[in-house]
Amino acid sequence: MKKYMYDYIGFVENNKKKVNGEEILAKIMFFQHERLIHLIITIFYAILFLLFLVLITISYIFIIPSFILMIFLIFYLIHYFRLENGVQYLYVLYDEVNSTKKDKKS
Repeated sequence: MKKYMYDYIGFVENNKKKVNGEEILAKIMFFQHERLIHLIITIFYAILFLLFLVLITISYIFIIPSFILMIFLIFYLIHYFRLENGVQYLYVLYDEVNSTKKDKKS
């Protein structure tokens, strides 16, 4: 998903005059849905990680699953923030495309 989004961002940056603002909005909605799904998954992993941290106080056997969950959580956080930053940059590109379209009409 990250490659797809950044490829699309590159396409929009190179073709600002040709790209339609409505097309960008449709892609933004698509990426927002993806971002929401990854946020839910990230929260799920965070809750599981916290649960396993509590379980460590009961038995030390939960250290290994807790460590594995921590690694997954770190990678999901990195992925989620890349999605977040990409979508926010698409907002900027959308504003730029719309401002150039309005300048042409004036």
